[in-house]
This record gives sequence, structure tokens and C-alpha cells, in this order.
Amino acid sequence: MPLYREQGVVLRTQKLGEADRIVTMLTSGRGLLRAVAKGVRRTSSKFGARLEPFMVADLQCYEGRTLDTITQAVTLGSYGPAISADYDRYRSGSVMVETAERLAEGGPSRELYALLIGALRTLAGGKIPPELVRDGYLLRALASAGWTPGFEDCVRCGAPGPHTAVAVQLGGVVCDNCRPAGSPRLDASSIALLRALLAGDWGATLESTERDRGQAAGIAAAYTQWHLERGLRSFTMPRL
Repeated sequence: MPLYREQGVVLRTQKLGEADRIVTMLTSGRGLLRAVAKGVRRTSSKFGARLEPFMVADLQCYEGRTLDTITQAVTLGSYGPAISADYDRYRSGSVMVETAERLAEGGPSRELYALLIGALRTLAGGKIPPELVRDGYLLRALASAGWTPGFEDCVRCGAPGPHTAVAVQLGGVVCDNCRPAGSPRLDASSIALLRALLAGDWGATLESTERDRGQAAGIAAAYTQWHLERGLRSFTMPRL
């Protein structure tokens, strides 16, 4: 069975037998990868902690008939402990990795891989509020997948902005003539926050108010779930 090396970020794990785990990863070259890590649930395991969610590792694997097997893991990014130690970070990180897994079903994407690692690094650093990291990642990941939202001119007719009505199903802000019934209106400052999140302008996002962040979060969540065509379980995690 041929050996290969790959770099990947752990999205989730599940128990297999008494001591093994199935590890689902987003990899740099192969996209979504599910592989068995043997013996990692034993206290004597040398690399079990390197294969927890939010960790980035250099992997050696060999191909199997149904699932590949991880034989070696070297840590490249130890983001798991910092994210898991804070519930708000953990909630945001869970949304991010679940979104990454859904998007990766379309095939390998080095851009998607790089975006997720950058977002996890920022989240673990703790300098940016978790909800801003989450929403910035969601918007940019969807843009990477080909669904770039528009927050300036009307996405339907091109009428110059600024506009404050948002039609998620149309892809962003719309003018009054194109606005579907029931489309929400946001504060102008919330639209500005959405633009900053999409651009990765953290300086501008930190100047936003709680109201701006709440409105932007609602749009980011709705836009993500609209394009994924199903809800994300991690969005339902309770707040503390």
C-alpha cells in the first residue's frame, strides 16, 4: 500500500473501536480526507493530541481499501488548546470547520485550506472577537467557492450604492426597486462591517458596535446556510 505525505487541519474526529479514531481533515492537496488513527485514544499514544480538532499537522499516511491510515503526525499549528479552552472561540471554530467540510465536498482547494488555517490562527490568538473571526471566515470562504456577496451596488440591477436592504437569495444588497418583499434593512454601519469582514479589514471591524455585529452575524449565517442548502449543526450550539 503506497505511502504519501500531506498537510491537513483536523475538522472533527469520531471513535472507532476501543482505541482508534476516524479523523476528518481538510488537506492542502487532497481536499477532504478521512483516515484512521490507530491507538490514539490510549494514554500512551505519541500523537493523539496532534489529531484533535483545530490542529494542523504534517501527516504520513498509507492508502487503504476504504480508509487511509495515519502513521505519523507532526504538529504545524497548535490551535486546538487555545480554541477549546474558551467556549465562545470553540463555538465560532466549530462553525468554521463545519463550513469548511461542507465546502470541501466540491473538491480540493488550496485557497480554502489557507483561509481556514489563517482564521484558526487568528481565533486562537484571541485579539479579535470570535464572532468577527467566524463571520469574516464565512464570507471569504463562500467568496472562494464562487459565491462572493455584494455589499455596495445593487446585486440585481447594478444601481450604485450605498443600499441598506439585503436579499440573501440574490447575493447581497439591493435597491428599493429590486428589493424582494420581507428583505431586511440593516444599519449603514452594519453594511460597512460586512464589507470590512469580506475584505479582512480587522481594524475597521474592531470599530463596530454590538448592534452592527449582531446584524452582520445574522446575514453571514443566513448567506452561508442558503448556499450550503442546509443548516449547520454548530450554529445551534447554546450560548453561555
